[in-house]
Amino acid sequence: MPRAPGMAEPAAAGAVHAFVDDALGDADAVALATELARGAVHPDELAAAALTRAEAVADHLGAVAHQAPAPRRVPRQGSELDGIPTYLKDNLDVAGMPTGHGTSAFKARPARFDGRVTQQILGTGVAVLGKSRMPEFGFHASTEFADAPPTRNPWDTSRSVGGSSGGAAALVAAGVVPFAHGNDGGGSIRIPAAAAGLVGLKPTRGRYLDDEVASRMPIKLVCDGVLTRSVRDTAAFVDAMERQWRNRGLPPVGRISAPSSRRLRIGLMDQTLGPQDLDPATRQALADTAQLLESLGHRVERVALPVDERFAVDFLHHWALLALLASVGGRLVIDPDFDARRMDPFSQGLRRHALRFAPELPAAITRLRRTAQRCALLFDAHEVVLSPVITARTPPLGVLSPAVGFETLLGRLVRHLGTTPLHNMTGWPSIAVPGPVDAGGLPTSGLFTAAWGEERTLLELAFELEEARPFPRVQEPVR
Repeated sequence: MPRAPGMAEPAAAGAVHAFVDDALGDADAVALATELARGAVHPDELAAAALTRAEAVADHLGAVAHQAPAPRRVPRQGSELDGIPTYLKDNLDVAGMPTGHGTSAFKARPARFDGRVTQQILGTGVAVLGKSRMPEFGFHASTEFADAPPTRNPWDTSRSVGGSSGGAAALVAAGVVPFAHGNDGGGSIRIPAAAAGLVGLKPTRGRYLDDEVASRMPIKLVCDGVLTRSVRDTAAFVDAMERQWRNRGLPPVGRISAPSSRRLRIGLMDQTLGPQDLDPATRQALADTAQLLESLGHRVERVALPVDERFAVDFLHHWALLALLASVGGRLVIDPDFDARRMDPFSQGLRRHALRFAPELPAAITRLRRTAQRCALLFDAHEVVLSPVITARTPPLGVLSPAVGFETLLGRLVRHLGTTPLHNMTGWPSIAVPGPVDAGGLPTSGLFTAAWGEERTLLELAFELEEARPFPRVQEPVR
């Protein structure tokens, strides 16, 4: 694969990144904020460097849905993130930018207003350079399309970067920006974080303002956040968002900058929601993380999955209901020119599933709404639970493509997911934390979950893991 001008040499065969000696360097957002504060660099320089990097890897990764002609920024003096360049996922409305939702069912027009989540993010002072790509309506765990090229994984461009926040993951892992917005309704932050070796926090339900579309869902399970290369960037984002608006019904997180001395009781849940067992490399990575935790003084013991196979069936029914609602309400809610016949094969299949099982949907929704109540005992004896994000390393592109047909793709997706949908239904905070690269040079990941409102516990533990086992980077030689 030829390199675009300014693109750095890949660390391994199939890898692509944009890290070069410019204003961004290989710094994370917190380090860049320090440089901005002392006047060593200007926000315009950071934005220009990010745009150059985005152009350098554009054809290799396919991660940008819309590149704005000029950054959108509302300066916020005193915010730690003021002036840091970033991208928002293509399902948030940003005034003047189209909101495409990853679909070909309509031609996106520039949004007239900023959405609620956009307003909260802009309130931190970040510079929004454009929109990152996502699969259609976020229904899919890989950023692949029936009628367009996929978004590729910077670690190996022949492989999936996950979804639905796949464009965000590719941009951050490749070094285009230090962090990028994502949202998560069943694993859509954490799955691409795992695929790209990033930190991905799904916050507690209600931690941030609800997006307008998410607030209309039968169950409010979508949470917004960011994908980052360092724990401290995630912590800085949580703090900056909390300073803009805080849900008084949740304990404050505050600014976390180091591990805690508290030793935790950690449950190890190595089961999955679907029929697929973990592959040997994923199981070994999970065991290695558990062993590291024990060496740090935490107590780790096995716990059982707190739901049965009915949960996965109910979640599929809800998933399908969302596709049905998108198809019948698209013209009213999304765009007057929305044409449901142009939705991709997977969304069409989900719609048919919802119609077929329509009599079962009310009972499924009722059971899903009671998930948190049914699972509450999980945290009676443990502060944190460790589980898999996905069941195996991220697959080659094409395996999870909508082009393979609905039944085939659905079966593969169900076998691919670990435990992520459970945390959306319970509302618990959950964070994907990078592990070492596997024997094939791809990153591994562990999923840590805590009780309602306990993001502080997760971030402090993630800080400790990062110190004990520094996260691999795509620009570094594979060891």
